Amino acid sequence: MKTFTATPADIEKKWIVIDAEGVVLGRLASIIAMRLRGKHKPSFTPHMDMGDNVIVINADKVQMTGKKRSDKKYYWHTGHPGGIKHRTAAQILEGAHPERVVTAAVKRMLPGNRLSRQQMTNLRVYAGAEHPHEAQNPEVLDVKSMNSKNTRSA
Repeated sequence: MKTFTATPADIEKKWIVIDAEGVVLGRLASIIAMRLRGKHKPSFTPHMDMGDNVIVINADKVQMTGKKRSDKKYYWHTGHPGGIKHRTAAQILEGAHPERVVTAAVKRMLPGNRLSRQQMTNLRVYAGAEHPHEAQNPEVLDVKSMNSKNTRSA
């Protein structure tokens, strides 16, 4: 028996939409990362981009367990000496770009290589309930019903 290796002709990408409202951030990010890589498919090949295109809506309504909303810090450096800065998850979620919290969580669950950077281009995250990808006829993936631990009330 020979090992199957997918070629570009074998790859079939679907579009899926995920509603992030009330879903725990880490559990959501792990499901999205798995879908982006294509690990949910029986024909998964590690060196090929076989994942689906993922649309995430309501990213501003994502939940966090414990005190992560107030205690979790996102750091960046300005490039100047002493230029380390940070913001809490609450500040980012209430700010102008709340979708960056979901994007950062998914990015950190993928391997740090060229392929995962290319797979990240298949992720589209929107803060509200609207998205401009209706023409692709995305399938709805209900993350809330997958596991009772995936949701959290306010």
